Amino acid sequence: MNRIERFKDWLCTVSLLVLVSCVVGCSTTQSLAREYPNPDPPKWVENLVVYQVNLRQFSQAGKVEAFRKELPRLKELGVGVLWFMPIHPIGVEGRSGTLGSPYAVKDYKAFNPEFGTLDEFKQTVREAHDLGMYVIIDWVANHTSHDHPWIKQHPDWFTRDEKGELVPPIELWKDVVDLNFDEPGLREAMIDAMAFWVREVNIDGFRCDTAEWVPLDFWVDARDAMWQIKPVFMLGEGAKPELIEYAFDAAYAWSLTPNMNEIKAGTKTVTDLVNYLNAEAKIVPGNGFRLNFTTNHDINSWEGTAVERLGEGLEAFTVLTFTIEGMPLIYNGQEARLDNRLEFFERDPIDWRDDSMAELYRTLSELKRKNPALWHGNRGGRLEVIDYCTTDSVLAYQRMNKGNRVVVVLNLSNDPQSVSLPAGVHGMQPVFTKNAPESSNAKIALQPWSYQVWTESAKRD
Repeated sequence: MNRIERFKDWLCTVSLLVLVSCVVGCSTTQSLAREYPNPDPPKWVENLVVYQVNLRQFSQAGKVEAFRKELPRLKELGVGVLWFMPIHPIGVEGRSGTLGSPYAVKDYKAFNPEFGTLDEFKQTVREAHDLGMYVIIDWVANHTSHDHPWIKQHPDWFTRDEKGELVPPIELWKDVVDLNFDEPGLREAMIDAMAFWVREVNIDGFRCDTAEWVPLDFWVDARDAMWQIKPVFMLGEGAKPELIEYAFDAAYAWSLTPNMNEIKAGTKTVTDLVNYLNAEAKIVPGNGFRLNFTTNHDINSWEGTAVERLGEGLEAFTVLTFTIEGMPLIYNGQEARLDNRLEFFERDPIDWRDDSMAELYRTLSELKRKNPALWHGNRGGRLEVIDYCTTDSVLAYQRMNKGNRVVVVLNLSNDPQSVSLPAGVHGMQPVFTKNAPESSNAKIALQPWSYQVWTESAKRD
């Protein structure tokens, strides 16, 4: 009997909160995780693309109703999972800037009136489901705002210094205070709040903020409790393999983006990227996977836009994030070649005039969805670097799965390159025909920052 079946039997006689209370106090991370191995991700997530939604900046109105009108466009773009940045009310006391950080949560069971109403969000979830998309929300378990009601109701649920004063998780984040997960009552209340959104709003999972800063056994408990309601997708902000081994379906490929930045800056070469792909990127337990991205809300606001950092290489690196092992992420506005560092604590709507990246995202999303070689985790093919085509400037690789094959060649340099043509591609379908690189029987000529992808599907009897 697997982990989920055992828990279902148990829940025939106890309620969710009794389950949570019992589990919290009787197990360590290691013993619980080894007794109950992490279940596979929901099957529906195996070939989907995640789209990160920053409601505050997505539209001129900054409302969920304005976002809802864009659902058909996002479906056409190839989006499979919508990740909403925190949708909860934001604390007023000690807030940063005029509007505060979405990650300074004041009420875990309420919808931020800045974005509209809870009923409007429920309607958005329903319409997303009707279009075949799934919805996950950001969950900030590590800390709350300074005016969260728990501070007065349950002062022992918060971390304090030697003077008994509330403390932030790190000194820089003065607008929030750290939670104390040694308290069983906190764990029970947090899981109850998560379950509210699954039960009442029918969301499909969570992107868990600062997941490595929260005790891993809490996430094990939380995932188990959610799965008693429905199979959920759990994405952890963190890179440690144990996140996937014990609690999450996916964790971040945090080292990938710096590799791309440094290759574009000329301080690293393709060889460094190959080392990453052959080492760190493969440290993924079980059937889990990593989240690949050229940017996200943190990188965009604090480190620079993808356009700034990757320049002419943006399209080639986007192809990379969609075709290596893992799940690709689109940050809202990237399909419009977002070139603005969006304000974090103020209104700063996205400029949607340029849709020059949209066709690339549509093409890559369709390829990801249709070719099982590119599916996530053990459901897809392992990445194999094609050594005889790969140089310090050119990266070539393939992924194969049950007769399906995808071959990728990327020129990640400022100079034209000529390399050996990967074997067998003459019989495969080129994905990109516009500005396709020139090729002969033996060589392929690549302009700076150009790319080509070939695909082949299993033959059916």
